[in-house]
Order: sequence, then structure tokens, then C-alpha cells
Amino acid sequence: MLHPVRILREDPDFLIVAKPTGMAMHDADEGIVTAVKAISGDSQLHLCHRLDTVTSGVICLARNARTAASVSAQFANREVQKFYLAVTDKKPKKKQGTVSGDMQNRRRGQHILLKSQTNLAVTQFFSGSIAPGLRGIVVRPLTGKTHQIRVALKSLCSPILGDSLYGGTQSDRTYLHAWRLSFMHNGKRITTQCPPAEGEHFATQAFALWLDSLGDPAKMNWPAYAFPAPSSPDTR
Repeated sequence: MLHPVRILREDPDFLIVAKPTGMAMHDADEGIVTAVKAISGDSQLHLCHRLDTVTSGVICLARNARTAASVSAQFANREVQKFYLAVTDKKPKKKQGTVSGDMQNRRRGQHILLKSQTNLAVTQFFSGSIAPGLRGIVVRPLTGKTHQIRVALKSLCSPILGDSLYGGTQSDRTYLHAWRLSFMHNGKRITTQCPPAEGEHFATQAFALWLDSLGDPAKMNWPAYAFPAPSSPDTR
């Protein structure tokens, strides 16, 4: 049974909600748009971006076409700040850094990371110990490709816990959560942060202590990154 959607922020032009893990984007009966309409009373809502079905966390829905176009353009132009949380039981090849490369569809819905640099997926991360055999990862994706974070962590030999598609150890959920979202609206920065609420490993005191130790994710010592060449606009 899916957890209920929670409204985190309400504005005349948009709603920011917490999506539960397992909820699809476009399912006409049980998707995120249908669920938010039911609790908000809105008859028309527009998705500004997407999350994988297995991913929980912060997502923005616009209440009118103008706001949808504005926020979607910020995503396409890489102007939105996004931070995610993940848990893995495999130590990554390095504790922090940047993963970049093109992505290609593979079999069974998988994607793989390539060495080519034509239409880049760029993912930055820091990892740290939560408990023996368990590591937390805070992720800043600079682009928004399908399965980007899941593929990046797989490439580091640390697939996300519960992510069976990419070789993660079986668990009660896929431990990927959209933690914080920040964009501009009417000249003001809108920032919404929501800790994960589902999953036995997200609920431990050890995870809470690790999360508290991170502080403001925007102020972490993220490495500088310059895109080598203009790339095709993102759609997430």
C-alpha cells in the first residue's frame, strides 16, 4: 500500500508535495497528478519535472501553464538546485567527486554510462558512514537524465540499496529520496526541503545523526564543474 502524498508548500501558482516511493508519474488512476488533484481540489495540474517511480521526495506541480513553462525551462537550463539522499551497503570507489558521461538505453529498462561526452549526465556526490556496512550519499545532479543517479552510483560500484534493476541489495524500498528543490518564481527563490519518511534504514537514529551532520547541502564543498560544450536541453 502506498503512503499518502503530503503537500509541503502551497502557492497560488504551484504546489510542492512529497511523493511516496512506488507512485508513478503518469498513471491515470494512481499517479502523482491524480493523487494531488484529489487532496488539493485542483482540476488542472502540470508536472514541472519527474521522479522515478521508486524515488520518493520533493516534486513541484504547477497550477497554470505559465508557471509550468517557467519552472520547466529552469530545469532545462540547469538553473534548479536539486539534492538527493541515497543509502548503499557497498563502499563507493571514491568518497566524493563527479561522475559524468553520456547515457544509453540498455536491456530491461536499464541505462548505462558511457565514456563519451556528447550529451552529458553529470552527478556530484559526497558519501559518509551511517553505520557499519551502511553508507549515506548526498547527491547533487547537475543534469536530469532518466535513472541518472542510479546509474552514477552503480558506476561507482555502490548501487543504491533496494535498487534491484542496477544490482542493489534487496531491501524494503529503493533508498533514493529527492531531499531538496530550489527554483526561482516571480523574482524570489523557492526552496523546499523534506527528509525521507519511508524505509527502515531512513528511520534509524544513525541515519538521522548522519543527515543532521550534513547541514545545508548548498553550502557543502561541491567541486566546480564547467560543461565542456552546449548539450541538448534536459527534460526532467
